[in-house]
Amino acid sequence: MKKLLCVAAAAVALSAPAWAQDNALHVSNPYSRITAPTVKMGAAFMEITNHGTQDDVLLSGSTPVAKKVELHHTVIDEHGVMKMRESKDGIALPAGKTVVLQPGGLHIMLIDLKQPLKLNDTYPMTLKFKNAPQQTVTIDVNNGKITDMSTADMDHSMHH
Repeated sequence: MKKLLCVAAAAVALSAPAWAQDNALHVSNPYSRITAPTVKMGAAFMEITNHGTQDDVLLSGSTPVAKKVELHHTVIDEHGVMKMRESKDGIALPAGKTVVLQPGGLHIMLIDLKQPLKLNDTYPMTLKFKNAPQQTVTIDVNNGKITDMSTADMDHSMHH
């Protein structure tokens, strides 16, 4: 029996892709801000640390609280207006680095919310990566201010 367990453990270890052993992605501090009852968009923020030696990419996300999820980055146009753009190639996660998704920068956009995000609510979000296995995280809705760099302050006209 002991020999069988050792053989099974070795088979699992050898069948895992090389990146899985060396590209451990860790998601920390996932949160969203509250949304007003009439707002149909929200955003999720978090830190993703790539403890591995191989770069990875966050490709997409999904959640039951929104009909659509997009990865976004923020740019400032020639008039000094902050606008968001979809990151169609995903969000790069360099090896050995932490990438911060935060208001006014990289973030995960929740489009067509099914209901408002309320203080102290939680919801699941599944993150899909280029190399690492997908992860489902729990997003906490905290008491961030709607007018402090929230999604309400940004142009979501989706001009790409």
